[in-house]
Amino acid sequence: MTDVSGILGVTVVALGMVLTPGPNMIYLVSRSITQGRRAGIISLGGVALGFLVYLLAANLGLSVVFLAVPELYVAVKLAGAAYLGYLAWNALRPGGLSVFAPQDVPHDSPRRLFTMGLMTNLLNPKIAIMYLSLIPQFIDLDRGHVLLQGIVLGSVQIVVSIAVNLAIVLAAGTIAAFLARRPSWLKVQRCLMGTVLGGLAVRLAVD
Repeated sequence: MTDVSGILGVTVVALGMVLTPGPNMIYLVSRSITQGRRAGIISLGGVALGFLVYLLAANLGLSVVFLAVPELYVAVKLAGAAYLGYLAWNALRPGGLSVFAPQDVPHDSPRRLFTMGLMTNLLNPKIAIMYLSLIPQFIDLDRGHVLLQGIVLGSVQIVVSIAVNLAIVLAAGTIAAFLARRPSWLKVQRCLMGTVLGGLAVRLAVD
């Protein structure tokens, strides 16, 4: 069974990923600001379904492959560390616009909001790499039950991501107004997340 260190590791990675602006955050925030919290929550439902699709697809395949080819596990681990380093650079590099900047987007029906949330998540390279490269390296092969470990760790990621995204959806309007008056806070957020992701990338690469 998964140990506490694995759960904590996935929690930290999930927090770093969800707090780094990407397709999911941009879509949810834009909908919440322009169409209201209800639209943001409906869109989040589609995103949550996308997480479940990745969870099942990745674990049903990886549980077999990693046991058969342990060397692939190492390659995937290094790829995940490299991607975390890439995210850290994007967070720390100068320039860039705030994800909370208001955008002019058309109002959509609930069905389209849900579908777009689902497709945005399924086509999100951050999520694909998380399930294929990051979460699997917290699986302890010596503990057995690889499939169960993968499902537990993936569920931790889903809970963290949905909780944070829900908070962002509910507070999107307030956060956008706050950052509009205090742009320096956005730089603090970027520096903090970039440092955390960079530290994780180094740790995963050398561990």
